[in-house]
Amino acid sequence: MRTIYSNGNFYTFNSRIPNVQAVVTENGRFIDMGTTEEILLQWGGSSHVIDLEGKTVTPGLIDSHLHLSIIADSFINLDLTGVSSKREMLEKIQEHTKLLKANQWLLGIGWDENLFTDGTIPTISELDFVAPANPLILTRICQHAAVVNSKALEMSQYHPSITVPEGGTIVLDERTKQPTGLLLESAMTLVRRHIPAHSYGTWKDVMRKTMQFAMEKGLTSVHTNDPLYLGGLEKTWKLFDELLNGEQIGLRSNLLINHEFLQDLKDFGMYTGYGNDTLQIGAVKIFADGAFGRRTALLSEPYHDDPDNYGDAMYDQEHLYDIVRRARELDMPIAVHTIGDKALENVLDVLDQFPATTYRDRLIHAQVLREELIPRLAHPSRIADIQPRFLASDFPWVEERLGKERMKLSYAWKSLMDGGVICAGGSDSPIEPVDPLLGIHAAVTRKKPGETHDGHYPEQKLTMEQAFRLFTELGAYPTNEETVKGTIARGKLADMTVYSANPFGMEDPDELLTTNIEMTIIGGEIKYRRN
Repeated sequence: MRTIYSNGNFYTFNSRIPNVQAVVTENGRFIDMGTTEEILLQWGGSSHVIDLEGKTVTPGLIDSHLHLSIIADSFINLDLTGVSSKREMLEKIQEHTKLLKANQWLLGIGWDENLFTDGTIPTISELDFVAPANPLILTRICQHAAVVNSKALEMSQYHPSITVPEGGTIVLDERTKQPTGLLLESAMTLVRRHIPAHSYGTWKDVMRKTMQFAMEKGLTSVHTNDPLYLGGLEKTWKLFDELLNGEQIGLRSNLLINHEFLQDLKDFGMYTGYGNDTLQIGAVKIFADGAFGRRTALLSEPYHDDPDNYGDAMYDQEHLYDIVRRARELDMPIAVHTIGDKALENVLDVLDQFPATTYRDRLIHAQVLREELIPRLAHPSRIADIQPRFLASDFPWVEERLGKERMKLSYAWKSLMDGGVICAGGSDSPIEPVDPLLGIHAAVTRKKPGETHDGHYPEQKLTMEQAFRLFTELGAYPTNEETVKGTIARGKLADMTVYSANPFGMEDPDELLTTNIEMTIIGGEIKYRRN
Protein backbone atom coordinates (compact mmCIF):
# COMPACT_ATOMS: atom_id res chain seq x y z
CA MET A 1 0.00 0.00 0.00
CA ARG A 2 1.21 3.49 -0.86
CA THR A 3 1.08 5.84 2.13
CA ILE A 4 1.66 9.59 2.42
CA TYR A 5 2.76 11.03 5.76
CA SER A 6 1.86 14.69 5.38
CA ASN A 7 2.04 17.95 7.36
CA GLY A 8 5.12 16.83 9.25
CA ASN A 9 8.32 18.57 10.28
CA PHE A 10 10.81 16.07 8.88
CA TYR A 11 14.51 16.24 9.75
CA THR A 12 15.87 13.85 7.13
CA PHE A 13 19.61 13.97 8.01
CA ASN A 14 19.93 13.83 4.25
CA SER A 15 22.22 16.70 3.21
CA ARG A 16 20.58 17.02 -0.21
CA ILE A 17 17.11 17.60 1.24
CA PRO A 18 17.52 18.30 4.98
CA ASN A 19 13.90 19.24 5.70
CA VAL A 20 10.60 18.24 4.10
CA GLN A 21 6.91 18.35 5.01
CA ALA A 22 5.75 15.06 3.55
CA VAL A 23 7.02 11.67 2.43
CA VAL A 24 5.59 8.86 0.31
CA THR A 25 6.21 5.21 1.25
CA GLU A 26 5.52 2.08 -0.78
CA ASN A 27 6.68 -1.52 -0.41
CA GLY A 28 8.50 -0.58 2.78
CA ARG A 29 10.61 2.22 1.28
CA PHE A 30 10.56 5.96 0.70
CA ILE A 31 9.66 6.76 -2.91
CA ASP A 32 9.23 10.54 -2.74
CA MET A 33 9.37 13.54 -0.41
CA GLY A 34 8.76 17.27 -0.56
CA THR A 35 6.20 19.85 0.50
CA THR A 36 2.76 18.65 1.55
CA GLU A 37 1.20 20.53 -1.35
CA GLU A 38 3.35 19.00 -4.07
CA ILE A 39 3.24 15.49 -2.62
CA LEU A 40 -0.55 15.49 -2.31
CA LEU A 41 -0.87 16.94 -5.80
CA GLN A 42 1.27 14.20 -7.32
CA TRP A 43 0.38 11.19 -5.16
CA GLY A 44 -2.72 12.04 -3.15
CA GLY A 45 -5.39 10.55 -5.42
CA SER A 46 -4.20 6.95 -5.07
CA SER A 47 -2.59 6.92 -1.61
CA HIS A 48 -3.59 6.49 2.00
CA VAL A 49 -2.86 9.83 3.71
CA ILE A 50 -1.83 10.20 7.37
CA ASP A 51 -1.77 13.77 8.69
CA LEU A 52 1.07 14.28 11.21
CA GLU A 53 -0.40 17.62 12.34
CA GLY A 54 2.95 19.40 12.37
CA LYS A 55 4.77 16.89 14.54
CA THR A 56 8.54 16.43 14.24
CA VAL A 57 9.91 13.33 12.52
CA THR A 58 13.43 11.90 12.28
CA PRO A 59 14.79 8.77 10.66
CA GLY A 60 13.92 5.76 12.80
CA LEU A 61 15.91 5.57 16.03
CA ILE A 62 18.55 2.84 16.19
CA ASP A 63 20.14 1.35 19.32
CA SER A 64 23.58 0.06 18.36
CA HIS A 65 24.06 -2.15 21.42
CA LEU A 66 21.64 -3.72 23.86
CA HIS A 67 20.49 -7.10 25.17
CA LEU A 68 16.82 -7.76 24.41
CA SER A 69 16.89 -11.10 26.22
CA ILE A 70 18.14 -9.58 29.48
CA ILE A 71 15.52 -6.84 29.26
CA ALA A 72 12.99 -9.63 28.76
CA ASP A 73 14.34 -11.41 31.82
CA SER A 74 13.48 -8.37 33.93
CA PHE A 75 9.82 -8.90 33.03
CA ILE A 76 10.03 -12.36 34.63
CA ASN A 77 12.42 -12.02 37.55
CA LEU A 78 13.09 -9.67 40.47
CA ASP A 79 13.99 -6.21 39.17
CA LEU A 80 16.32 -4.37 41.56
CA THR A 81 16.95 -1.38 39.31
CA GLY A 82 17.05 1.85 41.28
CA VAL A 83 17.07 0.21 44.71
CA SER A 84 18.68 2.80 46.99
CA SER A 85 19.76 0.81 50.05
CA LYS A 86 20.92 -2.61 51.14
CA ARG A 87 17.93 -2.80 53.46
CA GLU A 88 15.51 -2.20 50.59
CA MET A 89 17.28 -4.82 48.50
CA LEU A 90 17.01 -7.42 51.26
CA GLU A 91 13.36 -6.58 51.85
CA LYS A 92 12.56 -7.01 48.15
CA ILE A 93 14.34 -10.37 48.12
CA GLN A 94 12.45 -11.58 51.18
CA GLU A 95 9.14 -10.46 49.72
CA HIS A 96 9.90 -12.18 46.41
CA THR A 97 10.55 -15.53 48.15
CA LYS A 98 6.83 -15.64 48.99
CA LEU A 99 6.14 -16.17 45.28
CA LEU A 100 8.47 -19.17 45.06
CA LYS A 101 8.47 -22.79 46.11
CA ALA A 102 11.26 -24.24 48.25
CA ASN A 103 14.45 -24.82 46.22
CA GLN A 104 13.11 -22.76 43.31
CA TRP A 105 15.75 -20.36 41.98
CA LEU A 106 15.35 -16.69 42.87
CA LEU A 107 16.76 -14.65 40.01
CA GLY A 108 17.14 -10.90 39.84
CA ILE A 109 19.02 -8.11 38.09
CA GLY A 110 19.78 -4.42 38.41
CA TRP A 111 21.32 -3.73 41.85
CA ASP A 112 23.93 -0.98 42.09
CA GLU A 113 25.71 -0.48 45.39
CA ASN A 114 26.74 3.02 44.34
CA LEU A 115 23.13 4.04 44.97
CA PHE A 116 23.06 2.58 48.48
CA THR A 117 22.74 4.97 51.40
CA ASP A 118 23.50 2.35 54.07
CA GLY A 119 26.72 0.58 53.22
CA THR A 120 27.76 -1.88 50.59
CA ILE A 121 26.37 -5.07 49.04
CA PRO A 122 24.66 -7.73 51.16
CA THR A 123 26.85 -10.42 52.68
CA ILE A 124 26.25 -14.08 51.96
CA SER A 125 24.91 -14.55 55.49
CA GLU A 126 22.40 -11.72 54.98
CA LEU A 127 21.27 -13.31 51.72
CA ASP A 128 20.96 -16.67 53.47
CA PHE A 129 18.76 -15.08 56.13
CA VAL A 130 16.25 -13.51 53.71
CA ALA A 131 16.18 -16.47 51.30
CA PRO A 132 16.94 -19.59 53.37
CA ALA A 133 14.98 -22.01 51.18
CA ASN A 134 15.83 -20.66 47.72
CA PRO A 135 19.09 -20.57 45.80
CA LEU A 136 19.54 -17.06 44.47
CA ILE A 137 21.74 -15.18 42.05
CA LEU A 138 21.26 -11.44 41.66
CA THR A 139 23.18 -9.78 38.85
CA ARG A 140 24.59 -6.28 39.19
CA ILE A 141 23.33 -3.54 36.86
CA CYS A 142 26.54 -3.80 34.80
CA GLN A 143 26.15 -7.57 34.28
CA HIS A 144 29.78 -8.04 35.34
CA ALA A 145 29.13 -9.15 38.91
CA ALA A 146 26.52 -11.05 40.90
CA VAL A 147 25.75 -12.01 44.47
CA VAL A 148 24.70 -15.52 45.46
CA ASN A 149 23.66 -17.22 48.69
CA SER A 150 24.96 -20.44 50.22
CA LYS A 151 22.14 -22.50 48.73
CA ALA A 152 23.11 -21.34 45.25
CA LEU A 153 26.73 -22.40 45.86
CA GLU A 154 25.54 -25.71 47.26
CA MET A 155 23.31 -26.43 44.25
CA SER A 156 26.19 -25.42 41.98
CA GLN A 157 28.46 -27.98 43.67
CA TYR A 158 30.94 -25.36 44.77
CA HIS A 159 34.10 -26.55 46.53
CA PRO A 160 37.28 -24.64 47.45
CA SER A 161 39.33 -26.14 44.63
CA ILE A 162 36.71 -25.59 41.91
CA THR A 163 38.14 -24.43 38.57
CA VAL A 164 37.12 -20.84 37.87
CA PRO A 165 36.79 -19.90 34.17
CA GLU A 166 39.41 -17.56 32.72
CA GLY A 167 38.73 -13.94 33.66
CA GLY A 168 36.46 -14.77 36.60
CA THR A 169 36.81 -14.42 40.37
CA ILE A 170 35.02 -15.96 43.35
CA VAL A 171 35.62 -13.30 45.98
CA LEU A 172 36.76 -14.81 49.29
CA ASP A 173 36.73 -13.37 52.78
CA GLU A 174 40.31 -12.42 53.65
CA ARG A 175 40.00 -13.87 57.14
CA THR A 176 37.97 -17.05 56.67
CA LYS A 177 38.85 -17.74 53.02
CA GLN A 178 35.17 -18.57 52.48
CA PRO A 179 33.05 -17.08 49.65
CA THR A 180 31.57 -13.68 50.41
CA GLY A 181 28.78 -14.33 47.92
CA LEU A 182 30.25 -11.99 45.30
CA LEU A 183 31.13 -13.46 41.91
CA LEU A 184 32.93 -11.45 39.23
CA GLU A 185 32.80 -11.85 35.47
CA SER A 186 32.95 -15.43 34.13
CA ALA A 187 32.76 -16.93 37.64
CA MET A 188 29.02 -16.31 37.40
CA THR A 189 28.77 -19.14 34.86
CA LEU A 190 29.61 -21.64 37.62
CA VAL A 191 26.19 -20.89 39.09
CA ARG A 192 24.19 -19.97 36.01
CA ARG A 193 24.81 -23.32 34.34
CA HIS A 194 22.71 -24.98 37.07
CA ILE A 195 19.67 -22.71 36.64
CA PRO A 196 16.78 -24.36 34.75
CA ALA A 197 16.18 -22.61 31.45
CA HIS A 198 12.93 -20.82 30.68
CA SER A 199 10.71 -22.74 28.29
CA TYR A 200 10.76 -21.71 24.65
CA GLY A 201 7.17 -20.50 24.98
CA THR A 202 8.04 -18.32 27.96
CA TRP A 203 10.97 -16.75 26.12
CA LYS A 204 8.84 -16.13 23.06
CA ASP A 205 6.13 -14.40 25.08
CA VAL A 206 8.51 -12.10 26.96
CA MET A 207 10.65 -11.35 23.90
CA ARG A 208 7.50 -10.31 22.03
CA LYS A 209 6.65 -8.00 24.93
CA THR A 210 10.23 -6.63 24.97
CA MET A 211 10.24 -5.86 21.24
CA GLN A 212 6.96 -4.01 21.60
CA PHE A 213 8.37 -2.11 24.57
CA ALA A 214 11.39 -1.06 22.50
CA MET A 215 9.17 0.24 19.71
CA GLU A 216 7.15 2.24 22.25
CA LYS A 217 10.42 4.09 22.96
CA GLY A 218 10.76 5.01 19.28
CA LEU A 219 13.25 2.34 18.26
CA THR A 220 12.99 0.94 14.76
CA SER A 221 16.23 -1.08 14.76
CA VAL A 222 18.39 -2.68 17.43
CA HIS A 223 21.73 -4.45 17.53
CA THR A 224 21.24 -7.09 20.22
CA ASN A 225 23.43 -9.72 21.91
CA ASP A 226 21.44 -12.73 23.16
CA PRO A 227 22.68 -16.29 22.42
CA LEU A 228 24.21 -16.86 25.86
CA TYR A 229 20.86 -16.02 27.46
CA LEU A 230 18.55 -17.67 24.95
CA GLY A 231 20.30 -21.04 24.85
CA GLY A 232 22.53 -20.83 21.80
CA LEU A 233 22.63 -19.70 18.20
CA GLU A 234 19.98 -22.02 16.77
CA LYS A 235 17.36 -21.20 19.41
CA THR A 236 18.12 -17.47 19.20
CA TRP A 237 17.72 -17.35 15.43
CA LYS A 238 14.54 -19.46 15.52
CA LEU A 239 12.93 -17.21 18.14
CA PHE A 240 13.77 -13.95 16.36
CA ASP A 241 12.80 -15.38 12.99
CA GLU A 242 9.38 -16.49 14.22
CA LEU A 243 8.66 -13.14 15.86
CA LEU A 244 10.06 -10.83 13.19
CA ASN A 245 9.68 -12.66 9.87
CA GLY A 246 6.76 -14.84 11.00
CA GLU A 247 4.62 -12.56 13.16
CA GLN A 248 6.10 -9.43 11.54
CA ILE A 249 6.29 -7.55 14.84
CA GLY A 250 8.50 -4.97 13.16
CA LEU A 251 11.61 -4.25 15.22
CA ARG A 252 14.61 -4.74 12.90
CA SER A 253 17.23 -6.78 14.72
CA ASN A 254 20.92 -7.36 14.06
CA LEU A 255 22.19 -10.26 16.16
CA LEU A 256 25.64 -10.10 17.75
CA ILE A 257 26.80 -13.69 18.20
CA ASN A 258 29.09 -14.57 21.11
CA HIS A 259 32.39 -16.10 20.05
CA GLU A 260 31.50 -19.30 21.90
CA PHE A 261 29.18 -20.06 18.97
CA LEU A 262 31.68 -19.62 16.15
CA GLN A 263 31.58 -23.32 15.30
CA ASP A 264 27.77 -23.22 15.21
CA LEU A 265 27.91 -20.29 12.79
CA LYS A 266 30.14 -22.36 10.53
CA ASP A 267 28.00 -25.49 10.86
CA PHE A 268 24.75 -23.64 10.11
CA GLY A 269 26.27 -21.74 7.20
CA MET A 270 25.60 -18.38 8.83
CA TYR A 271 27.73 -15.27 8.45
CA THR A 272 27.59 -11.52 8.94
CA GLY A 273 24.76 -10.20 6.77
CA TYR A 274 22.94 -13.55 6.67
CA GLY A 275 19.21 -12.85 6.70
CA ASN A 276 17.19 -9.91 5.40
CA ASP A 277 16.41 -6.26 6.17
CA THR A 278 14.39 -7.33 9.20
CA LEU A 279 16.70 -9.91 10.79
CA GLN A 280 20.43 -10.36 10.22
CA ILE A 281 23.43 -12.05 11.74
CA GLY A 282 25.91 -9.39 12.87
CA ALA A 283 29.42 -9.42 14.31
CA VAL A 284 31.18 -11.86 16.65
CA LYS A 285 30.85 -10.61 20.24
CA ILE A 286 33.85 -10.76 22.59
CA PHE A 287 34.47 -9.41 26.09
CA ALA A 288 37.96 -7.96 26.57
CA ASP A 289 37.49 -6.62 30.12
CA GLY A 290 34.94 -5.86 32.81
CA ALA A 291 33.40 -2.66 34.21
CA PHE A 292 34.19 0.20 36.58
CA GLY A 293 31.63 -0.74 39.23
CA ARG A 294 33.69 -3.65 40.62
CA ARG A 295 36.99 -2.32 39.20
CA THR A 296 37.30 -5.03 36.54
CA ALA A 297 37.66 -2.70 33.51
CA LEU A 298 41.28 -3.05 32.34
CA LEU A 299 43.38 0.12 32.66
CA SER A 300 46.92 1.00 31.61
CA GLU A 301 47.45 2.74 34.95
CA PRO A 302 46.03 1.50 38.27
CA TYR A 303 42.72 2.56 39.72
CA HIS A 304 42.96 5.88 41.53
CA ASP A 305 41.11 4.45 44.55
CA ASP A 306 42.85 1.03 44.45
CA PRO A 307 46.51 1.57 43.51
CA ASP A 308 47.36 -2.13 43.23
CA ASN A 309 44.52 -2.90 40.84
CA TYR A 310 44.63 -2.50 37.05
CA GLY A 311 41.40 -4.43 36.38
CA ASP A 312 41.00 -7.72 34.57
CA ALA A 313 41.69 -8.93 31.05
CA MET A 314 39.15 -11.56 30.07
CA TYR A 315 41.72 -13.27 27.84
CA ASP A 316 45.45 -13.10 27.37
CA GLN A 317 46.67 -11.75 24.03
CA GLU A 318 47.28 -15.17 22.55
CA HIS A 319 43.74 -16.30 23.31
CA LEU A 320 42.27 -13.02 22.06
CA TYR A 321 44.26 -13.35 18.82
CA ASP A 322 42.93 -16.89 18.36
CA ILE A 323 39.31 -15.77 18.76
CA VAL A 324 39.78 -13.01 16.17
CA ARG A 325 41.55 -15.43 13.85
CA ARG A 326 38.61 -17.83 13.99
CA ALA A 327 36.17 -14.99 13.28
CA ARG A 328 38.28 -13.87 10.31
CA GLU A 329 38.28 -17.41 8.94
CA LEU A 330 34.53 -16.89 8.53
CA ASP A 331 35.21 -13.38 7.13
CA MET A 332 33.31 -11.92 10.09
CA PRO A 333 33.96 -8.69 12.00
CA ILE A 334 34.25 -8.57 15.77
CA ALA A 335 32.35 -6.49 18.31
CA VAL A 336 34.45 -6.23 21.45
CA HIS A 337 33.49 -4.96 24.91
CA THR A 338 36.37 -2.60 25.77
CA ILE A 339 35.74 -0.21 28.64
CA GLY A 340 39.28 0.44 29.88
CA ASP A 341 42.04 1.99 27.77
CA LYS A 342 44.32 -1.04 28.14
CA ALA A 343 41.56 -3.36 26.95
CA LEU A 344 41.04 -1.08 23.95
CA GLU A 345 44.78 -1.05 23.23
CA ASN A 346 44.97 -4.85 23.50
CA VAL A 347 42.17 -5.32 20.98
CA LEU A 348 43.61 -2.76 18.55
CA ASP A 349 46.99 -4.51 18.79
CA VAL A 350 45.30 -7.74 17.69
CA LEU A 351 43.16 -6.12 15.00
CA ASP A 352 46.23 -4.49 13.47
CA GLN A 353 47.48 -7.99 12.65
CA PHE A 354 44.48 -8.81 10.46
CA PRO A 355 43.11 -7.30 7.26
CA ALA A 356 39.73 -5.63 7.54
CA THR A 357 36.62 -7.55 6.55
CA THR A 358 33.79 -6.31 4.36
CA TYR A 359 31.95 -5.33 7.54
CA ARG A 360 33.29 -2.98 10.21
CA ASP A 361 34.79 -4.07 13.51
CA ARG A 362 33.20 -2.55 16.59
CA LEU A 363 34.88 -1.34 19.79
CA ILE A 364 32.02 -1.26 22.28
CA HIS A 365 31.99 1.37 25.06
CA ALA A 366 35.56 2.82 24.69
CA GLN A 367 35.02 4.74 27.92
CA VAL A 368 38.64 5.52 28.77
CA LEU A 369 40.92 6.77 26.01
CA ARG A 370 44.47 7.97 25.54
CA GLU A 371 45.39 10.50 22.85
CA GLU A 372 47.37 7.96 20.85
CA LEU A 373 44.44 5.52 20.69
CA ILE A 374 42.07 7.92 18.91
CA PRO A 375 43.89 7.86 15.52
CA ARG A 376 43.94 4.06 15.72
CA LEU A 377 40.16 4.09 16.11
CA ALA A 378 39.74 6.60 13.28
CA HIS A 379 39.74 3.92 10.61
CA PRO A 380 36.97 3.48 8.03
CA SER A 381 36.61 -0.17 9.04
CA ARG A 382 36.25 0.54 12.78
CA ILE A 383 33.34 1.84 14.85
CA ALA A 384 33.30 3.21 18.38
CA ASP A 385 30.03 1.92 19.78
CA ILE A 386 29.30 4.39 22.61
CA GLN A 387 26.64 4.62 25.34
CA PRO A 388 26.17 8.27 26.40
CA ARG A 389 23.68 7.39 29.14
CA PHE A 390 26.50 5.65 31.09
CA LEU A 391 27.60 9.11 32.18
CA ALA A 392 24.35 9.77 34.04
CA SER A 393 24.77 6.56 36.08
CA ASP A 394 28.54 6.62 36.61
CA PHE A 395 29.15 10.20 37.78
CA PRO A 396 30.36 11.29 40.26
CA TRP A 397 31.66 8.01 41.70
CA VAL A 398 33.62 7.09 38.56
CA GLU A 399 35.95 10.05 39.27
CA GLU A 400 37.08 8.20 42.40
CA ARG A 401 37.95 5.18 40.25
CA LEU A 402 39.87 7.08 37.57
CA GLY A 403 41.08 10.35 39.10
CA LYS A 404 40.43 13.75 37.54
CA GLU A 405 43.40 13.76 35.14
CA ARG A 406 42.26 10.60 33.39
CA MET A 407 38.67 11.88 33.23
CA LYS A 408 39.63 14.41 30.53
CA LEU A 409 39.57 11.60 27.95
CA SER A 410 36.86 9.47 29.55
CA TYR A 411 33.33 9.43 28.15
CA ALA A 412 34.99 11.66 25.56
CA TRP A 413 32.49 11.49 22.72
CA LYS A 414 33.31 14.85 21.18
CA SER A 415 37.03 14.01 21.13
CA LEU A 416 36.20 10.78 19.31
CA MET A 417 34.01 12.48 16.72
CA ASP A 418 36.41 15.42 16.26
CA GLY A 419 39.17 12.86 15.78
CA GLY A 420 37.39 11.32 12.82
CA VAL A 421 36.13 8.22 14.62
CA ILE A 422 32.85 6.79 13.35
CA CYS A 423 30.60 6.54 16.42
CA ALA A 424 27.21 4.89 16.91
CA GLY A 425 24.94 5.34 19.91
CA GLY A 426 23.36 2.70 22.11
CA SER A 427 22.06 2.06 25.62
CA ASP A 428 23.50 -1.35 26.57
CA SER A 429 20.04 -1.86 28.06
CA PRO A 430 19.17 -3.14 30.62
CA ILE A 431 22.42 -1.61 31.94
CA GLU A 432 20.79 1.72 31.08
CA PRO A 433 17.14 2.40 30.19
CA VAL A 434 16.21 1.42 26.65
CA ASP A 435 14.77 4.91 26.00
CA PRO A 436 17.09 6.54 23.39
CA LEU A 437 15.94 10.04 24.36
CA LEU A 438 17.68 9.52 27.70
CA GLY A 439 20.92 8.68 25.89
CA ILE A 440 20.52 11.73 23.68
CA HIS A 441 19.85 13.91 26.74
CA ALA A 442 23.05 12.61 28.40
CA ALA A 443 25.08 13.30 25.26
CA VAL A 444 23.82 16.88 25.06
CA THR A 445 23.81 17.83 28.77
CA ARG A 446 26.40 15.44 30.34
CA LYS A 447 24.39 15.24 33.56
CA LYS A 448 21.62 13.30 35.22
CA PRO A 449 18.02 14.44 34.78
CA GLY A 450 17.26 16.94 37.51
CA GLU A 451 20.85 18.11 38.05
CA THR A 452 21.44 21.84 37.62
CA HIS A 453 25.20 22.13 36.95
CA ASP A 454 26.75 22.77 33.53
CA GLY A 455 27.56 19.12 32.91
CA HIS A 456 30.48 16.84 33.73
CA TYR A 457 33.42 17.91 31.55
CA PRO A 458 31.13 20.09 29.42
CA GLU A 459 33.76 20.50 26.69
CA GLN A 460 32.71 16.99 25.59
CA LYS A 461 29.04 17.91 25.03
CA LEU A 462 27.44 17.10 21.70
CA THR A 463 24.91 19.24 19.89
CA MET A 464 21.34 17.99 19.62
CA GLU A 465 21.90 17.17 15.95
CA GLN A 466 25.12 15.26 16.66
CA ALA A 467 23.40 13.27 19.40
CA PHE A 468 20.44 12.37 17.20
CA ARG A 469 22.78 11.34 14.40
CA LEU A 470 24.39 8.82 16.79
CA PHE A 471 21.01 7.10 17.09
CA THR A 472 19.92 7.43 13.45
CA GLU A 473 22.33 7.93 10.57
CA LEU A 474 25.43 6.63 12.37
CA GLY A 475 23.52 3.71 13.85
CA ALA A 476 23.43 2.18 10.39
CA TYR A 477 27.22 2.18 9.98
CA PRO A 478 28.14 -0.76 12.27
CA THR A 479 26.14 -3.08 10.01
CA ASN A 480 27.17 -1.45 6.70
CA GLU A 481 23.56 -0.36 6.16
CA GLU A 482 24.20 3.34 5.66
CA THR A 483 22.93 3.07 2.06
CA VAL A 484 19.79 1.30 3.28
CA LYS A 485 18.64 3.21 6.37
CA GLY A 486 19.59 5.90 8.88
CA THR A 487 18.40 8.88 6.83
CA ILE A 488 15.17 9.75 5.06
CA ALA A 489 15.95 9.43 1.35
CA ARG A 490 14.35 7.96 -1.74
CA GLY A 491 14.93 4.22 -1.95
CA LYS A 492 15.82 3.76 1.73
CA LEU A 493 13.79 1.76 4.23
CA ALA A 494 10.82 3.81 5.40
CA ASP A 495 11.66 3.85 9.12
CA MET A 496 10.66 6.95 11.11
CA THR A 497 10.15 8.14 14.66
CA VAL A 498 7.57 10.84 15.41
CA TYR A 499 7.82 13.10 18.48
CA SER A 500 5.40 15.21 20.51
CA ALA A 501 7.86 18.14 20.52
CA ASN A 502 10.65 19.40 18.27
CA PRO A 503 14.00 18.48 19.88
CA PHE A 504 15.88 20.79 17.52
CA GLY A 505 13.91 23.84 18.59
CA MET A 506 14.20 23.34 22.35
CA GLU A 507 15.62 26.18 24.43
CA ASP A 508 16.34 23.73 27.25
CA PRO A 509 17.40 20.14 26.39
CA ASP A 510 15.66 18.98 29.58
CA GLU A 511 12.48 19.28 27.52
CA LEU A 512 13.56 15.97 25.98
CA LEU A 513 12.64 14.32 29.27
CA THR A 514 8.96 15.17 28.77
CA THR A 515 8.90 14.49 25.04
CA ASN A 516 6.70 11.56 24.01
CA ILE A 517 7.06 9.17 21.13
CA GLU A 518 3.92 9.66 19.05
CA MET A 519 4.57 7.01 16.41
CA THR A 520 7.14 4.40 15.50
CA ILE A 521 6.98 3.65 11.78
CA ILE A 522 8.87 0.68 10.33
CA GLY A 523 8.83 -0.10 6.62
CA GLY A 524 6.16 2.55 6.17
CA GLU A 525 3.80 0.87 8.68
CA ILE A 526 2.84 2.33 12.05
CA LYS A 527 4.03 -0.25 14.56
CA TYR A 528 3.35 1.92 17.62
CA ARG A 529 1.01 4.87 18.07
CA ARG A 530 0.57 6.70 21.37
CA ASN A 531 -3.03 6.71 22.57
